[in-house]
Amino acid sequence: MGELVEIARVGDLAEGAMQKCAVQGLTVLLALSGGSYYAVDDRCPHFGASLSEGKLEGAVVTCPRHGSRFDLKDGRVIQWTNMPSVLAAIGKVVRRPRPLTTYAVKVEGERILMEM
Repeated sequence: MGELVEIARVGDLAEGAMQKCAVQGLTVLLALSGGSYYAVDDRCPHFGASLSEGKLEGAVVTCPRHGSRFDLKDGRVIQWTNMPSVLAAIGKVVRRPRPLTTYAVKVEGERILMEM
């Protein structure tokens, strides 16, 4: 098990909300959905947009730039882009679909901890 570091406090996020957090040189998206906390890299692997500026629906985050969608539970790609099919096909050649890096989250008392 890696080092646990405090990323936020219980009550910092409302249900269905997300925020950008700086943790030991990383920029992380922290989200609360269905009573569970999720932590993933904040940068979209498509072209680097900040996912914390996107839309959260359940445990799925949508990139604000090109509409790529990711499952916060495991980082898997649900949809690579929402661009027209010809542009999406070109985009897949330039930037192949890659999942988000996810981090284990644990709640201890009022502290939300992320495993580094």
